[in-house]
Amino acid sequence: MVRADTILTGFEVAATLAEGSLPRRGAELGNLSLLERPTIALSEGRIAWIGRSSGLRRQVILRKGGTRREFSGGTLLPGLVDAHTHLVFAGDRSGEVRRKILGESYLDIAGSGGGLFRTVRETRKASEKALVEEARGRLHRLLRWGTTSLEAKSGYGLSLSSELKLLRVVRELQRSTPAQIVPTFLGAHAVPPEYEGRREVYVNDLVRRQIPAVAKQGIARFCDVFCEEGFFTAEESRWILTAGKASGLAPKIHADEFTSCGGSAVAAEVRAVSADHLLAVSPDDVGRLARTGVVAVLLPLTPFASMSNGRSKGRELVDGGVPIALGSDLCPNSWVEGMPLVISHAVYSAHLTPAEALSAATVNAAFAIGLPEAGRLVPGARGDLAIFDIPGPEHLGYRLTAPAPTEVFLAGKSLSAPGGAPSR
Repeated sequence: MVRADTILTGFEVAATLAEGSLPRRGAELGNLSLLERPTIALSEGRIAWIGRSSGLRRQVILRKGGTRREFSGGTLLPGLVDAHTHLVFAGDRSGEVRRKILGESYLDIAGSGGGLFRTVRETRKASEKALVEEARGRLHRLLRWGTTSLEAKSGYGLSLSSELKLLRVVRELQRSTPAQIVPTFLGAHAVPPEYEGRREVYVNDLVRRQIPAVAKQGIARFCDVFCEEGFFTAEESRWILTAGKASGLAPKIHADEFTSCGGSAVAAEVRAVSADHLLAVSPDDVGRLARTGVVAVLLPLTPFASMSNGRSKGRELVDGGVPIALGSDLCPNSWVEGMPLVISHAVYSAHLTPAEALSAATVNAAFAIGLPEAGRLVPGARGDLAIFDIPGPEHLGYRLTAPAPTEVFLAGKSLSAPGGAPSR
């Protein structure tokens, strides 16, 4: 018999994502491992048992003083996983919406000192305390929309001291909140303005000084680079990611967002954990990613927010055998705090099925950020749950305005319980 301190029952259905390889690809991506009339038992913050309600009495004992809750229907899901965020930044870029409407592209705005560079200026000026409070507010809203695990990139400091400041903010959020937050070093987000005309000096500083310093502090898990025209070349990206691997930082890459400039090929060559964006990925590069098992992290709301004509090539990547994951790309250019909206856009713009989109926002996204136990409802996994008042999991992708979850559990504790939500 399994002993539990919390039993939750009364749901219509659960998507357990229990069956299949890690990460999912091809036909496996659409298998949600549905369980009708489920009950889940939690013990010490983890899933102790999950099964049909009819089997509960024979297999689970509720500890003295434990809690049993009866829900009136709804769908039980694993906590959602956001595989790509820029959680820590200062200020906003609301004034640039008008410029985008009038036809300026992301690259046009950045080239005039706006966009990313505006955020760098604001973030460098902000105190560490102020950045913690701003990021905690965004994290609070992510949690309320059902995201229980996420990646958080640096990248708005573009100097060793500022990048370490951002990574310390992530570490403070890890310490003070119950969410699982995976830090990524993105010092190679852009060449900072003070290095104009000396880009090779900045790249050398990244490789020789910044990456070793970040690795020495144990303050990041991944090393990322923005491989794109006007940012970092494929050759530079290869050097940066290779240096990161040598220092113990697993590689990720912003690849082929605006042009097919070799980012996906670099991802395959260095065996990156993920290649993100991929709006301009070529058919040949789809094959390279499939053969090497690099996860394609799709950000379907980013072209929408950038007012571009592109779309995430979800269908092409799935049919090409590439494992895919989803991320919000939460940042000042794409201020998205709810993964349900990402899931619906993955269906209607990236042409995933609702089941594929949910898999990409749970089990595959977890794999892409190095949390293989997250995104599934299986015994032993953390008790991270999202409960939605919908008749089935496919409604997250089907509804353009999917609802927020009625309740979210982090490590077995409801956010609605006293002390369950992060402080602000």
